[in-house]
Amino acid sequence: MKKINAMFKRLAARGEKALIPYITAGDPSLALSRELVLEMAGRGADLIELGIPFSDPLADGPTIQAACQRALKQEVNLPKILDLVRTLRQDTEIPLVLMGYYNPILAYGLDRLARDAAEAGVDGFIIPDLPGEEARDWHRAACDAGLAPIFLAAPTSGPARIRKIGSLTRGFLYYVSVTGITGARAGLPEDLKTALAEVRQLVTCPLAVGFGISTPEQVRDLAPLVDGVVVGSAIVQKIACRTDAAMVKEIGDFIAELKAPLRSGQ
Repeated sequence: MKKINAMFKRLAARGEKALIPYITAGDPSLALSRELVLEMAGRGADLIELGIPFSDPLADGPTIQAACQRALKQEVNLPKILDLVRTLRQDTEIPLVLMGYYNPILAYGLDRLARDAAEAGVDGFIIPDLPGEEARDWHRAACDAGLAPIFLAAPTSGPARIRKIGSLTRGFLYYVSVTGITGARAGLPEDLKTALAEVRQLVTCPLAVGFGISTPEQVRDLAPLVDGVVVGSAIVQKIACRTDAAMVKEIGDFIAELKAPLRSGQ
């Protein structure tokens, strides 16, 4: 949690916004996931989300669903992802957040997972199917271990609920740009900028927006309204079914393109 807070403060002091890329851990392999994290960290990512493969990722579209299936076929699971984080901590201090569904987290054990994740070097968790109102036990376990329980708000949340979620979340509030599933989109909702401006008035924590964002142009449009931008499916699409060395560099180049409009003065 402390690394996330420090990252947002550091960027704010520079007039810069955070780039938050997502990849599914274990797609195409855990070894390549490690290479991708290090490449992204070196090319401009400020925080990286590692997806925990799950058989029924309800908030995710076809791209991330397929990535989860590929990782599950290789028997990638939560303990193996914690091992991945441990090895990454030998080479990078970039904030790492695990994003996954509640079933495997509950099965692991809330207190045990919070302790093990913190020991491994995880900085926070995003659990899309765990509403803040039902997260008391996880919120306590995560905060006690120094992890950030990061919650999502959506266009349908309403002002009162956004205020509540904003008070519960740690690290940042993740605003979902669309009422739907993840997936790269050619265009974003026309009222998104208005919605983000309203959310900014309702919360005091850092605000990041995700779902559907796929181009540097979209990132540039949203940057003035938020503290961070999440890009997932557009990256996962470029990774899909590739294991060649050129793929890692292509992802790094894409990260650099996405980060450019988030830098001060851009």
